[in-house]
Amino acid sequence: MDDIEILKESVKKLKPGRYIVIEGIPCRVVDMETSTPGKHGAAKVRITAIGIFDGQKKTLLKTSADEVDVPILKKRKAQVVSITGNSAQLMDSENFEIYELPIPTDLSGKISAGAELEITEVMGQKQISRIAA
Repeated sequence: MDDIEILKESVKKLKPGRYIVIEGIPCRVVDMETSTPGKHGAAKVRITAIGIFDGQKKTLLKTSADEVDVPILKKRKAQVVSITGNSAQLMDSENFEIYELPIPTDLSGKISAGAELEITEVMGQKQISRIAA
C-alpha cells in the first residue's frame, strides 16, 4: 500500500467533477447537497459519486468541517501491442512495461494495434481512458 497515493481534503472544497475515495473505491463526485446548520451542529453534506472502475453509485454523508480522502490520478500513454477479444495488450511509453486491460465498450472497434492510448491509473488500478491524439 506504499505506492498508493491519497491526500486529505476538506469537504468544503469539493465540487462535482472532483475525485474522492468512498469505502476504499475511487469515485468521481456527481452531486453535492448541503443542509443548513442546525442549532447545535454543523452543516451536513451529502456527496453522491460514481465509481471510476465499477460505475456503481456511492453516497457519503459528512459535516462540512470533515476531511475526505482524495486519490491522485496519473495519466499515462501506452501503445497497443495486440488485441485479443475485448482486451488489449499494452506497452507503457515511459517504462516499457507490458500489461493487459479490458477495452471499454465506447472504444470497442476503434482501437487497433499500434494505436497510442491514454491510461488512467488510480490507487494501483489502470483503465483505458481514450485514444491519444
